Parts: sequence; C-alpha cells; structure tokens
Amino acid sequence: MQIIDHGSDHAAGSNALAAKAPLRSGFFRGLETIITLASEVPAALLVALEILILLAGVVARYVFNAPLTWSDELASILFLWLAMLGAVIALRRGEHMRLTTLVNRMPASVRSRVTLGAELVVAAFVLEIILPAVEYFQDQWAISTPALEIHDGLRVGAIAVGAILMMGIVLMRLLENTGGRRLAIALALCAVLVLGLWFARPLFMKLGNINLLIFFVLLVAASVACAVPIAFAFGVATLSYLALTTNTPLTIVVSRMDEGMSSLILLSVPLFVFLGVLIEMTGVAKAMVDFLASLLGHVKGGLAYVLLGAMYLVSGISGSKAADMAAVVPALFPEMKRRGADEGRLIALLSSSGAMSETIPPSLVLITIGSVTGVSIAALFTGGLLPALVGALALAVVVFFHNRDEDLSNVVRASRAQIGRALVVALPALALPFVIRAVVVEGVATATEVSTVGIAYTVLVGLFIYRKFDWRRIYPMLVETASLSGAILFIIGCATAMAWALTQSGFSRQLATVMSTVPGGAAGFMAISVVAFIILGSVLEGIPAIVLFGPLLFPVARAVGIHEVHYAMVVIFAMGLGLFAPPFGVGFYAACAIGRVDPDRAMPHVWPYLGALLAALILIAALPWISIGFL
Repeated sequence: MQIIDHGSDHAAGSNALAAKAPLRSGFFRGLETIITLASEVPAALLVALEILILLAGVVARYVFNAPLTWSDELASILFLWLAMLGAVIALRRGEHMRLTTLVNRMPASVRSRVTLGAELVVAAFVLEIILPAVEYFQDQWAISTPALEIHDGLRVGAIAVGAILMMGIVLMRLLENTGGRRLAIALALCAVLVLGLWFARPLFMKLGNINLLIFFVLLVAASVACAVPIAFAFGVATLSYLALTTNTPLTIVVSRMDEGMSSLILLSVPLFVFLGVLIEMTGVAKAMVDFLASLLGHVKGGLAYVLLGAMYLVSGISGSKAADMAAVVPALFPEMKRRGADEGRLIALLSSSGAMSETIPPSLVLITIGSVTGVSIAALFTGGLLPALVGALALAVVVFFHNRDEDLSNVVRASRAQIGRALVVALPALALPFVIRAVVVEGVATATEVSTVGIAYTVLVGLFIYRKFDWRRIYPMLVETASLSGAILFIIGCATAMAWALTQSGFSRQLATVMSTVPGGAAGFMAISVVAFIILGSVLEGIPAIVLFGPLLFPVARAVGIHEVHYAMVVIFAMGLGLFAPPFGVGFYAACAIGRVDPDRAMPHVWPYLGALLAALILIAALPWISIGFL
C-alpha cells in the first residue's frame, strides 16, 4: 500500500511540477515583457526626442536667429536616460561587449560554472551600485538646472532606475536558468568570498599601489577572460578597489559614471548610429557603395581602401571615434561582406582606422591637449594631418597583403558609362559627408548637432529622391540605436569611474616623476612615453589620460628638447593605439559593438594592423618633421 501511495504521490508530484512549469515560464515571460516595455518604448521615444530637440535648436538659431537657450540642457537631461535605458536593453538582449574566446574553449561543465560566475559578477556590480545611485539622486535633487530650473535629480535618477531594471534582468536569468541548489551553493560561495575580502580590508590598505595591479590588472583581466561584459568588469574592479582599499563613499563611482556618460558631445554617438541605419534603409548607402564599387570594385581590396579614406575624411566631424565608425560602417560593411570579407578582419580594419585617425582635426583630443598644456590649437590642427596619413599608408600596406589573393573573377570592371550613371545616382548620397562638414565649418551646427542635419537631409533624400522609406522600420531602428548606444556609453561611464580611481591613487604623479628620470635624454623619454601612453590609452581613454598627464609630462618634454607639437602627435597616436588594442582597449569593443561582431572573432585579425600602426608611430616619433614640417 505504501508503495502504491508512494507511486501515486510521485505521479502527483510530477503532475504538479508539470502544471507549475508553464506557470513559471509564463511568469518570467510576463516579467520580461514588463522590463521590455519599460525600457524599449521610452528609449525609442528619447532617441526621437533628442533628434527633434537638437534639430529645432539648429533651425531656431540659424534660420530664425532666436537661439533656444534650453535645448542643450534638455538634451543633456534626456541623454542620461537614453544611455541607461539603452544599457538595460543591451543587457536584456545580450549585446554588451564581452570576450568569449577562452570560455568557448572550456569543457561544457567548466563553461557552465564560469558563465554562472560571470552572471554573479554582473549581479554584484548592479546590486552594489543601486544604493549609491539612490544616494546620488538624493544629493543632486537639491541642485537646479540653470535654464529650465528643474531638479538635477530628475536627470541622474536615470542611473538608479537603470540599475534596478538591470537587477531585475539579472535575477530573472539566474532564477530561470540555474537550478535552485546550484544557485544557492554559488551564492553561499560568493558570500564567503565577499566576507573574506571585507575582513582582509586592513591588509589591502597596507599594500599601497600594489592594489592597482590586483584590481585594475588582475581582476579586470580575470573578469574579461571569464566573459564578464567589459563595462561590468571595469565597474566591479573600481567598486572593489574603492570599497576595500579606501574610505571613499561609493557615490563617487556613480558621479564619475554620470560625468562619463553625460558629456553632450557623446550625444553624437546615438545620433550617428541612427544616421547610419537610416542611410541603409533609405537607399543612400546603396547608391554610395554602388558608385564606389564601380570605381574601385575591380581593385583587390578596393573597398578596404575606401574605408580607410572614409575614416580619414569623416574623422573629427562628430568629435567621437565611435560616432565616426558608426557613420562609416553601414555604408561599406554590407557590400564588403557580400564580397566575402571576413567579419573579424573588417572589425580589425575598422578599429585600427579609428586609432589611425585620432590626430585628424577637428579633434576633441587635440583641443583638450591645447587647453590643458597651453600648446597652440592651430598648430596642433596643422600638425595632425600628416601623422594620420602615415598611419593610413601603413594600414594600406597591410590591406594590400591581406587582399593580394582576393578572388575578383566574378567582378567585372565597370565601363566609363556605368561609372558615370552610378555617379549621377549617387550624387545626393555622396553629398552627405560634404553637407555635414560644411555645416560644421560654417558654424551652422555644433559637432553634437551636425548629425541631426544629416538625419534631416537623409530623410528628405530617401523620401523624394530615392523614394525608399519604410515607416514600419523606424521603431525597431530607434530601439536598435538605443541598445547599441547604451552598450557603448555604459563602457565609457565605467571607464571614466576607473580613470578617476587611478588618479586618486597618486599613480599619475608617480608616473611623471619616474618618466622624468629615465636615461637616454630625449630619445629615452620619447620611448618611455610611447609605451606609457599606449597603456594609458588602453585603460583611461584619450581625454582622461590627457587631462591627468598632459600638464605633468609636457613640461618635461620641453625640458629635454622635444617640440611640444611633435610630442603631442606621438602621445595622441600612442593613446589611439592603446584605445583600440584588446583586451583592454574600449575603442576595440566599441568597434565590435558598432559592427555587431563578437570580439573573439576580430581579435586574431587586429594584430597585423596594430603592428603596422606601431611601425608608423615609431616613424612619427623618430622624424619630428612629420608633425612639425608644415608649422
């Protein structure tokens, strides 16, 4: 009887589990729907609003001579919400940049444990940031914005809301994809680890700058190797360093993230991302590529040369390398992929061309160097063109060797008549970069606003010239723009927080002292500067590194007899090389995000291009004339 009852109980239990499974699945589906609606719909509206607000500011100022004093302020308020909601969307979609090369090579049993550990790292960062974000919101509530006179807390509240939504996504995944017993064991181990680290806090405080190696090198490297998204690896390293080695309140991390993501010039990133998908949808990109293909399509690696030239020409228009890449990719990548180009190699070329074009004016890095060091910005603008050209030629050599065996048997060389017809069709499309540059040069729009002029121009061309405009695609395009932009901006925000932590450690001043005493005079100082700024560019990005080290190192360069413009070009080129060099370079992951290619696919291909840029950098450092010959 007991056996029968036991069997009945077992059957009943099985039926109960079977009945609960759909309910459980339905619960998580409902929760995901709520999070999706709470993030995607507002984010799409915010992208559209940013375009309308900035375009209205341009029209009011240039056409009606009645500037809207509140337009930039409102755009800045909405921008932080766009960045955080975009980061939420990217987390839900799994679109945050991460390195999966090592994890994919692990045995399945090990890989599942490492993946769970990576999810717990993300959960730890989000959980740790929620309370400081709420405190930061409360602190900023007392501050009013100058033009609109509204509480600044309404802007920075985006960080707290975004963190809470991220926490919901992380918890949902952990509960849905991990068995209860396994999850409980993992959480218990995490709790033990956290307590152990906390009790070891006095020991960490005695280690001094060794902690920089522990947290910002070893911890970041381990997190990235375990497929933790890059932004979260930076964030958890910064929080861990501050919590275990200092008495600094963690609200400073939130404020640095706010600073990193709220720079109005970065608003050009989502706007150029949207412009990129818009020129593809309206047929502008196709017309442009058809002409370029007719002109250079019969040349081996022809479109790769076009990409280099395009990055050289558009660089500096937006003030952001991410925005520059976002403007070029949709016009060239589809056709290059159709011709059989490897996605990883395309990203390698894109990221290295971003590094190559860092010295091209007008550039925020050039302006920043001039402002913090007193070097003539006009001289920097004059000196920046030739070093970038040297870098472009170095990359062209790699392109030549990579494509010397390209199969063009199916490519027919276009006749002059075909090229002419393609040119006529493409003229409205080819005019776009000239319209954008003219708008900036003539002072019609700022670097942030210029993309809205490009969007308006593209919409008109698509509607009335190419007659290709699918209204049904607008909402998905807006959501896609928010997601991609959020992934990029969240990396920048976390990297800014990490840069601040490095600054406060005193590392910057110690580095300057060491570099001023290296043997070899000017040559030795230049050599150590190259190495140092490649590393700093990888960790800090360009502008934070310049702000930190420019005032310290430029006087040393002058003292040893190095021309300040020459030194500036070497420093910028070196930082660009570091910025786009994996595994730490933020620019490399931004290029992967824009091209929608996994970093592990691009990483094996990027080294020849970076090697060519390193050779170009050595040449620029050795020959001052390249930088100062036209001054």
